[in-house]
Amino acid sequence: MNTIAVRKGKVVYVENDTLIKVFDERDWTKSEILNEALNQARIEETGLNIPKIQKVGTVDGKWALMMDYVEGTSLADLMKNEPEKLDEHLALFVALQMEIHSKKAPLLTTLKDKMTRKISKAELKGTVRYDLQLKLRELGITSVVCHCDFKPENIMITADGTPYIIDWSHTNQGNPSVDAAITYILFKLDGKDDIAEKYLDLYCEKTGVDKKLVLKWVPVAAASKSTTASSAEDKARLLEMAKSVEYLNY
Repeated sequence: MNTIAVRKGKVVYVENDTLIKVFDERDWTKSEILNEALNQARIEETGLNIPKIQKVGTVDGKWALMMDYVEGTSLADLMKNEPEKLDEHLALFVALQMEIHSKKAPLLTTLKDKMTRKISKAELKGTVRYDLQLKLRELGITSVVCHCDFKPENIMITADGTPYIIDWSHTNQGNPSVDAAITYILFKLDGKDDIAEKYLDLYCEKTGVDKKLVLKWVPVAAASKSTTASSAEDKARLLEMAKSVEYLNY
């Protein structure tokens, strides 16, 4: 097997035309792994272009997901290697996110419920958590598919130019403006502030959504993501965003 990624609690291999994601039981529960497979299966049913789950099983006694392997180049690499085509790549990126938001998967967990649980665990003052929970009550019942980790690294472009959207482990149903706020945060965490602003301007232009309606969710989304931050640095930045007057005033 050819190892293509090693992340916290998981290793990703490729064998023939199958991608195999193996989980470490110290970091992942059985229910979390099965839920990821179920979420991806539900997204398959929407008709979006994603790798299809083949099997849930074990590898060397560890739980594993087997799915179609999509060979190609990530949109993140294309943006890095072809800076002159940034506008073109961002246009594709936003179009794909809008396609996601055109779908519904009513059996997915709601984004509102997930964020409510996570914010209650965020390392913030009780008064800040309370304010964020109050803001979260404004979310309403919008129930479109939200990727919740939508970034250029999760778009694969095959040799013939076909885009595939990967990594559906965080997906929920909810408000598309919150999903856009998460993407905006991800660009900023990656040190790409200029692209974050360019992305958000384009997203709002194409969808007709007022930019303020996306930015108002930045503190809520940041507080939620802080509970699963991949590094202490990211966690600190997310907590600052959660408390930021710049966003809380929207």
